[in-house]
Parts: sequence; C-alpha cells; structure tokens
Amino acid sequence: MEVVDDDEIENPYSLSNFRLSKPLKDALISKGIKALFPIQAMTFNDVFDGCDLVGRARTGQGKTLAFVLPIVESLVNGRTKALRKTGHGRLPSVLVLLPTRELATQVLADFQVYGGAVGLSACSVYGGAPFHSQISSLNRGVDIVVGTPGRVKDLLEKGVLKLGSLLFRVLDEADEMLKMGFMDDVKLILEKVDDFNKVQTLLFSATLPNWVKEISRTFLKPAKKTIDLVSDQKMKASTSVRHIVIPCSSSAMADLIPDIIRCYASGGRSIVFTETKEFASRLSGLLTGARPLHGDIQQTQREVTLKGFRSGKFMTLVATNVAARGLDINDVQLIIQCEPPRDVEAYIHRSGRTGRAGNTGIAVMLYDPKKASVNKIERDSGVKFEHLSAPQPADVAKAVGVETAEAITQISNSVIPSFKDAAEELLSTSGLSAVEIIAKALAKAAGYSDIKERSLLTGMEGCVTLLLEVGGKEIYNPTFVYTMLKRFLPEQKANEVMGVALTADKRGAVFDVQADDLETFLVGSESATGVSLDVVKTLPPLEERDMFRGRQGYGGGSRFGGRGGRGGGYSDRSTAALITSAMLRPILSPFSPENQIFNEFVIETG
Repeated sequence: MEVVDDDEIENPYSLSNFRLSKPLKDALISKGIKALFPIQAMTFNDVFDGCDLVGRARTGQGKTLAFVLPIVESLVNGRTKALRKTGHGRLPSVLVLLPTRELATQVLADFQVYGGAVGLSACSVYGGAPFHSQISSLNRGVDIVVGTPGRVKDLLEKGVLKLGSLLFRVLDEADEMLKMGFMDDVKLILEKVDDFNKVQTLLFSATLPNWVKEISRTFLKPAKKTIDLVSDQKMKASTSVRHIVIPCSSSAMADLIPDIIRCYASGGRSIVFTETKEFASRLSGLLTGARPLHGDIQQTQREVTLKGFRSGKFMTLVATNVAARGLDINDVQLIIQCEPPRDVEAYIHRSGRTGRAGNTGIAVMLYDPKKASVNKIERDSGVKFEHLSAPQPADVAKAVGVETAEAITQISNSVIPSFKDAAEELLSTSGLSAVEIIAKALAKAAGYSDIKERSLLTGMEGCVTLLLEVGGKEIYNPTFVYTMLKRFLPEQKANEVMGVALTADKRGAVFDVQADDLETFLVGSESATGVSLDVVKTLPPLEERDMFRGRQGYGGGSRFGGRGGRGGGYSDRSTAALITSAMLRPILSPFSPENQIFNEFVIETG
C-alpha cells in the first residue's frame, strides 16, 4: 500500500493526484519532482483521455513534461496501450516536431528518462547528424521519434520513417517553427497521416500567430481543448526573473561582461547571448572557461559543449539564437544579452533560460542609449526593467577580495615558514599596517595592481561620467552640449567627450571624459555662468533613441525640410536656431551677459 504524505494531499498538483504509475512517479521523484507545474497539471487529464490540445504557457514553466508524461502513461497504462505496436522493427507511436536540434536533444532526454522508466524507447532525428545512425534506430523499431521538420521530411521521402502506426503527434514551439521557415515541411508531415481522427495531436506555442491558428483548425479535431496560461496578459516574460538593463558601449563590452558575471552569477551558470557567430567566438575566447555555441560549430561539438555546460565542467556559455529557445539547464543563474534583440519574443525566450522550474534568476541586457531603445521591449513584454549602471571596479574588487580571502584560508600552513621572514620584513619597513599589507596581498592574488574608474554611461574603464545642466533650462540636442563645453574649454578638449546622451527630463546631458581630464572639466566649468558640471554618482534616466529621433525629426526627408518629429529632417525652428547660433557666436564674448541671454534663446528655441 502506497503511503501518501499529508502535504501531498493538500497540494492539488502533487503526483498522487494524477494517474501516474509507480515507475513514472519514482522517476519524477528521483529528479526532485514531487508535484506537477500548472501547465502539466492542467493538460494531463485531457491528454491522457485522448483530447487534441493547444497549450500556451510562459517559457520555463515545464511545457515539455506537459506532453511527455501523459503520452508515456497512455502508451503503457492508458487507452493507447492496446494500439501500440511492439517488437523488432515496430513503427513509431509518437512523433514530436521541434524547431532546433538542441531542443530535440533535450526533449529526447526527457522521453528517455520517463519513457525508459516504463520500457519505451525513443530516438531523435535532425540535420547535421549522419543519416545512417538515425536510419538504423528506425529500422530496429522505436516507440517515440523526436525530430526537426527538415530531417523528418527527408526520412519520410526516403521511405525510412513510416507513420502508419502513429498514435500521437506533437508540435512543440510551433511559432518558432513558423519563424524559421518550416511552414511547408510541417504541413507536408502532418498531411502524411491519412485520417487525423485516429491520431491525437498536441500543439504547444508561446504565441498564436495566424499560421499556428490555421494549423490548429486544419489538423486538430474540432473538439480540441485549449489551455492558455498566457491569454492576453501583458506580462509574458518570466515573473521569477530580475530584469536589469545596463548602458554599455560596444568597445567596453569585453571588459564589462566578466565583471557582470562576477557580480550577478553567484557562482552559478551564465549564458551570454550575442547577435553574431563571430562575436560569440571572440567573446568566449576572452571569458575564462567559456565556450561558444552557434550554427558554425559541428553538431557533435555542440552536443559536447552542452553536456559540459550541464555537468558544470565550465560555467559560461556564449551563444547565438541557436540556443535561445528550449534549453532547460538547471541552475542558470544569469543571462546576459549583449544588445537588445530585434523583437520582444526573442527577449522573452532568451531571458527565460533562467528562473526556470520554480527557481529565480537574473537577466541583464546591455544597450547603447544612443543607438537602441529598451522602451518597446519593456512595454510589450510587461517587464519592469531595473536601470543600473555598470558594476564599478571597486565593487567588483570587493567581491573578488572576499573570494580570494576564502581561498587563502585554504592554503596549507606548511608555506608559512618559507614566507614568514619576508612578511616580517615587509611589515617593519613598508610603513603600512598589517591590514593594509594583507589588503595589498589579496589584491595581488586576485590580479589587481590598481583600481580604475569606470564610466556609468558606457562602461569604459578609465572614464568618468559627468552631468551638464544649464540653470534648469531644457536641452533639446547634443549639439548644444558641445556648444556649452566650448565656452569654457579648448575646442579639442570639448570634442573629446564621449557618449553624449540627454536625460529623460531634458534638463541635462551626461557624457564621458577621460579620468585624467576630469579636473580640467570641473575647473573650467566654474568660470561658466549658469552652467553646472558634476560627477555622476547614479546615472539619471536617459532619453532613448526612439524618443529622441521622434522629437528631433531625424529621418529620410530633406535636411532642412519637413516638420520636426515627423521623419522629415531637422525642424525649421531648430535649424533656424542652429544657423543663428553659428552666425552670432563669434561676435559675442563667451561669458558676456549678452551671450548668456543668447544661450537661453538658443536653448529655448532649439
């Protein structure tokens, strides 16, 4: 007799509340699973009882087991048990279609664990791997086939894969298969079943574009069930993830990313997403112990890489979109996106690689305020971004210092006699206290010889971020920032400022200067009436690119034609102010009262 804990009775999602056989329960418990996730619980009975189903859920909510568990249980103890073929050379009972090889490998692993627990066999078929091994598996006979549309289509056309005994077909990540251009292949595969009333069809998709809806209408039974854990809710990204955005220039990225990992990964695994394969390879070479994952890497090596990442052989994976969907790797603590993706769905799926299966995680997105906007992603995904500055080297050093101190305590006492005389000599002659000497020793052990400044705006080391304000007046254009700076600085020095960005309230502008030039800028500003220049301690909210372009009217029209903010070039008003500024500036003394009045005119009309 099976003993059921009181906690299991109180939890409606506990395993004891579902028609799961003991071998399957034992397999789940061995993986630390004592209760189903909502999407799994809500779909189990419908799938087990034979209903066609459309399922939607946020990424990371256990969608794979939502079809694996009821299918496996149905084949061995449910309504399809008597229909399943057995013996050598048997045709498959289940076909699962997925968009990527990595996702196919992952889903296969789940079928091998849970299907294997009840005596079912499974194989995967996908491009980039030899045909002969996949054909051999099919010829021997298999219960479950997991594959990508292209390779499944090829095997069907070769006559190796036959669907005459099919009982289940699953479309997982259907919207992604649409994006990857698999529409025709998927439709052809689905049409290979003569009577779809004899086959149970399950469709899972994060979104429901028109093509997915058409597939649902055409190939699923009219009485299909729909389980929607997303609906029209605005919040589509994972709620268990902390979403952070950090301004960063492309040139600072390679130096900044290691420090973000040190500050936010908490010793767990990290995935860094890049937009190009070339940058993924280059960045992985700069990060200690990292490995790249992208489409140019041979499939066998990609599988070795994923295995090493899962096992903890290395802790940082640098990947392109090939790894963005479907990967379910435990303890991914940190996701870093090197720039905002092209669409909000990509952000949701990338950030969804952390905070999975009830865990929490952190997703950091880097962006250049002058080139990209995060407003649309924030609005469409429903997340609330934390706008933070780049981790400062001093803060990173403190974190590293704690780790180094812990490591030093692990060093054998046998080394003390060999270094004791040198330590005593240093203590007596250096003029430093014992604590100060130990601090320097920790810094040396951690690889630090000095602590540099780092820009809050671009993440560049050796730079300081300044805030320029002009007596509370609005600043409409970065051009005026340079104009103001040239009033109290040599033109060459003013032109050396970097990354000029306006504040969201238009009452100021921030920019970077070399740390060595900081004193020159601050002293110079003291002679400028109505101008304040301060070192930024916390980066203020910034006006983003889409907002800036809309108001300034940058676009495809004539440079001096059109109306501001409508995409037709500079507005007449701001153009007149700029031309007037250029004509009158040489006439006026830089800090005369007349010039101060003129400054206000330019700012107000710019």
